[in-house]
Amino acid sequence: MIDRKLLEDHNLTLKEYEKIVELIGKEPNLTELGIFSTMWSEHCSYKSSKIHLKKFPVTGKNVIQGPGENAGIIDIGDGLAVVFKIESHNHPSFIEPYQGAATGVGGILRDIFTMGARPIAVMDSLGFGPLFDPKNKVIMDGVVSGISGYGNSIGVPTVGGEIYFNDCYSLNPIVNVFCLGIVKKDKIFYAKAEGIGNPVLYVGSKTGRDGIHGATMASAEFGDDLERKRPNVQVGDPFKEKLLLEACLEIMDKRLIVGIQDMGAAGLTCSTSEMASKSGAGIEIDLDLVPQREQGMTPYEIMLSESQERMLLVSKKGNVKEVQEIFKKWDLDAVVIGKVTKGENLKVKAGGKVVVDLPVNAIVNLCPVYHRRTQVPEHIKTPTLAELPPLPSDFNDNFIRLLSSPSIANEEWVYSQYDHMVQINTMSLPGGDASVLRIKNNKKVIAITLDGNSLYSYLNPREGGKIAVAEACRNLACVGAYPIGVTNCLNFGNPEKPEVMWQFKESVEGIGQACCTFQIPITGGNVSFYNETDGTPIYPTPVIGVVGILDDCSKAVSPGFKEEANSIVLLGQNKEGLGGSEYLKSLFNLEIGPSPNINLAEEKRLHKFCLEAIDKGMFLSAHDISEGGLGVCIAECSFLSEEKIGCTLELFDNIRPDALLFGESQSRIVVTLKNNLLNNFFALAKKRNIPAALIGKTGGKNISIWHNKKELVCISVDDAYKAWKESIPELFRVK
Repeated sequence: MIDRKLLEDHNLTLKEYEKIVELIGKEPNLTELGIFSTMWSEHCSYKSSKIHLKKFPVTGKNVIQGPGENAGIIDIGDGLAVVFKIESHNHPSFIEPYQGAATGVGGILRDIFTMGARPIAVMDSLGFGPLFDPKNKVIMDGVVSGISGYGNSIGVPTVGGEIYFNDCYSLNPIVNVFCLGIVKKDKIFYAKAEGIGNPVLYVGSKTGRDGIHGATMASAEFGDDLERKRPNVQVGDPFKEKLLLEACLEIMDKRLIVGIQDMGAAGLTCSTSEMASKSGAGIEIDLDLVPQREQGMTPYEIMLSESQERMLLVSKKGNVKEVQEIFKKWDLDAVVIGKVTKGENLKVKAGGKVVVDLPVNAIVNLCPVYHRRTQVPEHIKTPTLAELPPLPSDFNDNFIRLLSSPSIANEEWVYSQYDHMVQINTMSLPGGDASVLRIKNNKKVIAITLDGNSLYSYLNPREGGKIAVAEACRNLACVGAYPIGVTNCLNFGNPEKPEVMWQFKESVEGIGQACCTFQIPITGGNVSFYNETDGTPIYPTPVIGVVGILDDCSKAVSPGFKEEANSIVLLGQNKEGLGGSEYLKSLFNLEIGPSPNINLAEEKRLHKFCLEAIDKGMFLSAHDISEGGLGVCIAECSFLSEEKIGCTLELFDNIRPDALLFGESQSRIVVTLKNNLLNNFFALAKKRNIPAALIGKTGGKNISIWHNKKELVCISVDDAYKAWKESIPELFRVK
């Protein structure tokens, strides 16, 4: 009989254990218990989130593959498709920052090339605690080094992303990694173990003891046992992954296999059971044949190891020799370890004995689904703003301080460590609204972006979810691209706590509502629960990745000012919007609501108009207004211009001045035009019912902002740029 302590060690409840016994008709042995432990973990089974994720829109006319596979796939025409997904590696990055982040990159790359696609871009969304705490510096430095070390070595560019700093991420970082690849539509592969008698091959690196119970670890809070969990973190080898990528793409191109899956979370356990489940077959393997780099590994350790750079293949019967020759050419193991069988059981042998014999359906599909209780958190019940701080006596000083706050400041110190030009597909450098990527031998380009504001979601998770989707789509509109698909990474605390579950439910419903409005399908993603340390959860952090298409690469627009004496126009309306702002948080340590709200119909109309104007060649530049408000947006337009062009704004809104400059009301874009286009532009805006106002001119070496004929801000572009660019390096004392 398995005792309660053993169940606790495997993160299983007594009721779950009783359910296991009922499903398999016997008491599981230790290896079988380990298999259920990892496959029924929150990380693998989604047992607390399934009922809510079903609310997402997942279908569309161009969807080739939605949720349920390694990655989503969208048809982009011309015989091509994009394959993309985002995953979290929060828990491993907390324990061992470098390897945690590095293997996060390696894992998401495998999810993409497992489908037959060549990865062409990586992006990341990161959250860290304040950098005055040395521990948070160590975590951030390790994470950034891990991302660059793996991505740079394998030759896939890291083209952009975002970084947020907040106390809630202290010792509990957010490390979400997005990857996109391109595949020919007739060469897509799936994770299926089809064809009774077909050989099952283990390919890639050898198996070690690293990463055992990694999926289970990612399904529990952290306490004071950090060092004990360090062996749960995998160890990556990007050079081995590069060989694996090329070998896999070669055998796929030659159509030598019928199915393939990454050995990611849960390793051999996940790949064998899920591949069998998707084809309605059984699978049999012999662990004595598994390449191992450590002596004396038990069946339990081999089945649960999450060693990196490994794949499981199902080959056509007559193709084994050719598959092995290709992997040998790339200096990789390719060993037949089993076969596809009749029936629907996973059967594992070791030492000539059967050590696992379990129904695949029980492992993969019959985990209990929980309808967790929800409860509105106390801080949500009083969402009104407390007394606002007094108007600043020196707007210049506040402006500089906001520009140098870590969540606003230039992230070049981070992304300069990443190779963002390898493969020569990158058309826009990191730091803009969206990253733009060439499709070789094609006029079309791909645009990608990541967005998610955790403070908005903390104050109002439903609105926060809507805004994350809306801002991502707005970023695409600013470069001239229309959205075609969404992936999401939902980072939350312990779902067993009703307040956390309420935040999750509200976020999901907000995201789903926005995606329905913009008519974009969610093709997959990741839920990361239990982001808590010593009982303190992170703020709800839904990160949204949106992929877009621009049909003519010559029409792509960027955010920086282009010329002197161009007209600056505001699309949308300025509103108060100080609640949930970076201004209140950074300068006054106030995280108070209400958060910004959004009218999705108005937002969609704005995007459509922006795309139409860009298609007509009206805009010289476009930049969306988000964190830091209009003031930060205008400053970034100057910073991102080649000549660091300044500007003069004249504003007449009847709004409190600091709210006008730094409020974060939604659905606003700043654009520049040549003066001779203004009449036609305003006529089109009026026809499309889009608020548009001439607010200034580009030119000079200062950023000058006037409100009701009173100058609020007058700062040299050079001084503002210095504060913006040097903030994060200064925190790290980088000289």
